[in-house]
Amino acid sequence: MIYTVTFNPCLDYVVQVENLKLGAVNRVSRETVMAGGKGINVSIVLKNLGHESRALGFLAGFTGAEIARQLEERGVACDFIQVQEGMSRINVKIASEEETEVNGIGPAITEEDIHALYRKLDALEPGDILIISGSVPAALPSDIYERIMARLEGRGVDIVVDATRDLLLNVLPYHPFLIKPNNHELGEIFGVTLVHREEVVPYARKLQERGARNVLVSMAGEGAVLVTEDGQELMSPSPKGRVVNSVGAGDSMVAGFVAGYRESDGSYERAFHMGLCTGSASAFSLGLATRPDVEALLATLS
Repeated sequence: MIYTVTFNPCLDYVVQVENLKLGAVNRVSRETVMAGGKGINVSIVLKNLGHESRALGFLAGFTGAEIARQLEERGVACDFIQVQEGMSRINVKIASEEETEVNGIGPAITEEDIHALYRKLDALEPGDILIISGSVPAALPSDIYERIMARLEGRGVDIVVDATRDLLLNVLPYHPFLIKPNNHELGEIFGVTLVHREEVVPYARKLQERGARNVLVSMAGEGAVLVTEDGQELMSPSPKGRVVNSVGAGDSMVAGFVAGYRESDGSYERAFHMGLCTGSASAFSLGLATRPDVEALLATLS
């Protein structure tokens, strides 16, 4: 089974406003409300690709109920902890001459809520995949990633981590199955600028030396690089297409990689190409990647 964890899910309220003016009444020309959060995006894309997953995390209030409703409507299995105080975030994203975001706070997560999540994770079995991604809200311990990985160490669970800076570096001693920085995040870790695919490889190797088993580096239009635990160095430019919306592309790449890995009985080459095309398919559409879109892009790589 595949599990995703989203510590701070949200409802994204995305609006189009022509000529936004502060201090004035602005009329919305287009709006949408959708469940958001990195792990949630991964679960949605996995379902679109034909793979079941179980979404874990914390929900609260009427917004939490709407997040769960939207996921269930999409066929995603939910097993969230219901938090008693506060509500799940509403993030307002305003598209105008410039993009503006106003992000909510999130609910008050208690120690008991955290232990409820631990109990759910304790049920994971050898061969399961756990995907942990995104930022950690102030209501949670800053080392929650490490606590989870230490708890599952030696249990045969493959853990995927999609996070930045210290969140990522601090889990490396627990040997995550896969980490997915982008080239800018990887460059920030080592104080360098990484533009071309060939430049990425030695720095991805450095993260392997610190404990990561496989390192997948996304590079937007430049494509991606995968350095594997069995010594492979896989590189590819992005499929050709027009970028419409980059939100969720990185999460889609993770979902595609995991789906490709599962479908091919552990082929890193297949997982890499599936991840690259799934991320691109999301970037080339207003929504998240679908199986037909991904298959069409995969055909262009052969």
